[in-house]
This record gives sequence, structure tokens and C-alpha cells, in this order.
Amino acid sequence: MLSSLIGLIRLIVFVLFISVLSFAFYIASFFMSEKAAQKNALYLRDFILKVVNKILGIRAIITRHLPTTSGLIIANHRSYFDPILIVTHMNAFPVGKKEVASWPLIGYLCKISGVIFVERECQNSRDMTCQKIKQTINEGHSVINFPEGTTTTLPTTTTFNYGSFRTATQIKAAIIPVAIDYKIGTDAFVGDDTFIPHFLKCFGKRTTEIKITYFPPIFSEDADYLLKTSKDIIDAELIRFRKEWDNEIR
Repeated sequence: MLSSLIGLIRLIVFVLFISVLSFAFYIASFFMSEKAAQKNALYLRDFILKVVNKILGIRAIITRHLPTTSGLIIANHRSYFDPILIVTHMNAFPVGKKEVASWPLIGYLCKISGVIFVERECQNSRDMTCQKIKQTINEGHSVINFPEGTTTTLPTTTTFNYGSFRTATQIKAAIIPVAIDYKIGTDAFVGDDTFIPHFLKCFGKRTTEIKITYFPPIFSEDADYLLKTSKDIIDAELIRFRKEWDNEIR
């Protein structure tokens, strides 16, 4: 009961906080140039995410140093919160499904904060996305992609889609593997989960502990090598995370 109350309070504060700031920025953007609006939107995004992490009681444990090289971030996928956490740490932009742009509130925030939208079924959209990724990385930012294409609770990653790694070789970008996992397995957002019940369950706890490891960039012109190496690195780290958590319980 208490956890549900905590989760509900956090949900209300979360929605009100984002709504007020988003509406204020929307009004203010009418008085800015397009370039200034884009720049200020990133400042707003970074501020919102840092505060949101505190509101939700996120306890992120980071191993290794953050990469200083921009590139294509390849991460395993557990929850809708994964890209939020990565963007909190790095100057990066997620690749997202085009339909997300039409979501209330979230869609607007995504659009103003640089999310790269792709319509996966459309070849032309994929080609344009590839060019946008190249442009973003050349400007010194990183791009986040989840090659599993879905969230899972498996001990290691499921099959990686080949496209991300082919894109990296086409635009001569570094691959930056990232492993991410949640201490409580039910914090993952998978299957038939719906947002509000999951949010109340996940963030109804005092803290939500997440481990994340950023690995050094990998360079290669061989997409198969990039895929296999990234997958092996991430899988080994996910196993290590779980062993550490299991040892805490014993």
C-alpha cells in the first residue's frame, strides 16, 4: 500500500513537473529563433532528466569512465527508462520509433530534444535516419540505439539486429557498447506491461538501483565483428551484474 502511494505521488509530480516546463518552453519558443530554440531545448532536456532521476529515486551505479569519443551507442534494452538514464550521463540522442512523436507530452519532449525518429518499414526513412545519425555524430554527439529491437528480461541479450552495425561501418563511426540492468527484475518493462501500473510498481520503491557500464569505443569496418564483439561484451557484463547482486543477498 505504501509503495503504491509513493509511486502515485511520484507519478503526479513527474507529470506536473514535465507538463509545466514543457508548456513554458512551448510558449517561450515563439520568441526564439529556430537555432536558439534547439539549443535551449537541450538545456531543458538535461535539466528535466537530472531532476526526474531525483524525483524517481534512481540510484545509478556507473562502472568505468564515460567515453569521450562520440559514436553509435549500442545498449541492451530493459525499459523505457534506459535512454533517459544514458542521456543523463552522455551528450547523446536516442533513435526512436516514428509513432512516439505523436504521443502526448512525451512526443513533444522527444521532438524538441533531438530524438531521431525512424519509420522502420520505410527504406527511405531508414536511409534518411542513417544520414541524420552521421550528421549528429560528426557534430560531436553520440546516438543511442537498442539493436535487440525490444525489451527483455533474459539473463543476456537476445538477437541483435544487423542494421546498427552496418550503419556504423557506412558512416565510419565508433561503436560504444553499453550494458544496463535493474537490480529488481520486475523493473523491466516487457511484454504486455502498461505504463502506469509499471511506473507505480517500479518507482514505488524508495530507490531503484540500476547498474550501467560504458565500454571503450570499438572501431572496425567489419559489421559482423562489431555485432559479435559488442554482444559478447554486453552479455558478460550483464552476467557480472547479476552475480554481484546475488552475492549481496547471500
